[in-house]
Amino acid sequence: MEETTKRAALVTGSNRGIGRAVAERLARDGFDVCVNCSSEASLPSAQELADQLEREYGVRAVAVAANVADPAAASALVDAAMEAFGRLDVLVNNAGITRDGLLARMKDEDFDAVLDVNLKGTFNCCRAAAQRMMKQRYGRIVNMSSVVGVAGNAGQANYAASKAGVIGLTKAVAKELAGRNITANAVAPGFIETDMTDALSDKQRAAITERIASKRLGAPEDVAALVSFLASEEAGYVTGQVVCVDGGMSL
Repeated sequence: MEETTKRAALVTGSNRGIGRAVAERLARDGFDVCVNCSSEASLPSAQELADQLEREYGVRAVAVAANVADPAAASALVDAAMEAFGRLDVLVNNAGITRDGLLARMKDEDFDAVLDVNLKGTFNCCRAAAQRMMKQRYGRIVNMSSVVGVAGNAGQANYAASKAGVIGLTKAVAKELAGRNITANAVAPGFIETDMTDALSDKQRAAITERIASKRLGAPEDVAALVSFLASEEAGYVTGQVVCVDGGMSL
């Protein structure tokens, strides 16, 4: 394990979408970055990003496949980041899935799968990272929630429950770890231009845009900018907070 004084970050679910933008922004900020994807099948795209970060920003980057819903895999993921960089200063829990459906028709396995990845996966990584950060007496944990976790949404009982759970988890972690100079905050994106929103029809997109005060969907970079601040040393007195990045949709 190579020791270094340079800051290091782990971003789960970072081979695409918001997670990719976050990984790119943290690398731009000078962090070494562990890029994570959920399976070996996605590892080529994660490795491509890691190579890009090294090439463009002069940082060290590694790509690791791990399903964060599995406690052992989440722990091994944190170990891999520690092995690569010698420390772990920032954990961004971005990995998440959807299995949308109306409440009366929702299958047990669809409810469980979303909770396992979105909430249990966040817990698994927080627990593993906290053990390392407590020894360092320094850390920044940023958990990706959603405006759906704040306000709910029809057809997303499982997703809303998981993201609301992330908020409660974040507040508990913040209180527990604050004395060790570790912060924990939640980011709640609204409708962001990703693979998920690409599937929207023009009619759906227009209806959603009408609900947003800014009259536009957000960009992954909008979320990454907030994560950048929360991951910084300057954010040391900000903990236990939930910040919406939604263009005013939740007003």
